[in-house]
Amino acid sequence: MDEKLKIKSQPLIPPRAHIYLEGPKSRGYELLFALRVFFQFIKGFRTLHFVGPCITVFGSARFGEENPYYGIAREFGRRIAAAGFTTMTGGGPGIMEAANRGAYESGGTSVGINIQLPFEQMPNPFVQKSITFEHFFVRKVLLVKYSYAFIILPGGFGTMDEFFEILTLIQTRTVTNFPIVLFGTAFYRNLIEQIEDMARAGAISKEDMKLLLYTDSIDDAMEHIMQYIRSNYKVKPRRRLWWLFEKK
Repeated sequence: MDEKLKIKSQPLIPPRAHIYLEGPKSRGYELLFALRVFFQFIKGFRTLHFVGPCITVFGSARFGEENPYYGIAREFGRRIAAAGFTTMTGGGPGIMEAANRGAYESGGTSVGINIQLPFEQMPNPFVQKSITFEHFFVRKVLLVKYSYAFIILPGGFGTMDEFFEILTLIQTRTVTNFPIVLFGTAFYRNLIEQIEDMARAGAISKEDMKLLLYTDSIDDAMEHIMQYIRSNYKVKPRRRLWWLFEKK
């Protein structure tokens, strides 16, 4: 009886969750896993190739409409749409929903890159184009690949994971030196102090501090992004190819 109760108390794990990190598998399993990942990437490339130049907004899935950052994310979505860019998010609730909502309500393009999770991550109703992935690493590649700038609003572990991955990619020149906005001076004060401590200790260069804008101003954030884009990019429309079954 005690054993049955113990089993029932264990958390439920969705099928195939994290199984690819449980150690070596058979050659056949590893091949099928690699093919499954490959087809996820192809699906993502085909779905997102024509979404236009994007600005990605990251933030907590747990903040509702009553949270002041929800309204700020919604305004960012409006501003991104007004600038002629597509608003891209993780496609879920909270900050992601708010940014997609602002773009959608302003007549802009709104895209969500979702992930299969047993909690929280249901697609929000304000995305015009949505795609859901099985693996975080596939999703994160596509959240970065189509964007010219990144806005980091307050969030939890997932937001920090995305923030530091983008920061590392830019610091190591793996991707172009796109603008990163860390929004919310009160929320991120301790984080900025920790980054400054890294610079003082020599763990990072003092020049690395210039890789991001730390602000509470939507105007300053958007001007920082647009100034960089105006100075560095001229976006060309992509031509659809009939032999790849790309519809107009």
